[in-house]
Amino acid sequence: MLNKILYADAGTSQTQEMLKVLMDLPAIQKAAITILHVVPPQITTEAFTEKWAEGGKILADILTKVPIEPSKVATVLRQGDPKDAVCEVADEIGADLIIMGSRGLKRLEAILENSVSQYVFQLTNHAMLLVKDDIYIKRIKRVMVALDKSAAAEYALDLALHLLRDYSEGELILARVNPDLKPELLPLSRQEMENNPVLAPAVAKAKRLGVNYRCIVTGGKPGEQLCQLADEYNVDLLMLGSPDRRPSVAKSLPDLDRLLGTSLSDYIRVNASCPVLLARREGTV
Repeated sequence: MLNKILYADAGTSQTQEMLKVLMDLPAIQKAAITILHVVPPQITTEAFTEKWAEGGKILADILTKVPIEPSKVATVLRQGDPKDAVCEVADEIGADLIIMGSRGLKRLEAILENSVSQYVFQLTNHAMLLVKDDIYIKRIKRVMVALDKSAAAEYALDLALHLLRDYSEGELILARVNPDLKPELLPLSRQEMENNPVLAPAVAKAKRLGVNYRCIVTGGKPGEQLCQLADEYNVDLLMLGSPDRRPSVAKSLPDLDRLLGTSLSDYIRVNASCPVLLARREGTV
């Protein structure tokens, strides 16, 4: 499921640290990883030559600091606009996941400040792992996946199970936030949560694969609650489905919900205090 991973280098230590901790997971160790560094257009040939050489050194430095099996890694040094280059290389290699840094800018601020991660998030149909500059990266032990009845959420679950399978230190937290759940019905018992119609199929999958899990069912606003639960349970990675709602003929057009920051995935991308993996692939609509 995660056979090909694109790591888009932006020079941030947080993103590089995320790649390091991911290498503890057997599923990631088996994946082919492409490390991309983009050199923006330069005014002079001399400046370009200098930046190109600097980019080569950056790629070499990553290889010395991150424990990746040499046969599993490739490097790409490319000139161009970073926003376009990430999307292009992800398509070229058929990436199952893009890992990149994010400043966590809100709403139109991301567009006005020319955010690379927001642009890629807007236009790519590949899953993305976003690592904000201001968060602390921890070893991955607790992975929370937000579940509803969508195909994108089911894909997020499958990715989470793929990551944690054969990883004895991991725990999968299955979270369901139901806005219609009446407060007086809370808290639910463990049995009630495991029998929840949204979580029950996920529980069955986790048991079948031998993945350690727990269930959480609560009410309220999904975005706010998921961020709060991530803090409460000291989550190391938060995963959720992020479907592209546009028809194929409009893939190049902006999704206003995302541009304005009103989608669930955009809210969590900005506000979560841990790395966020937005599960997306063609067909998860």
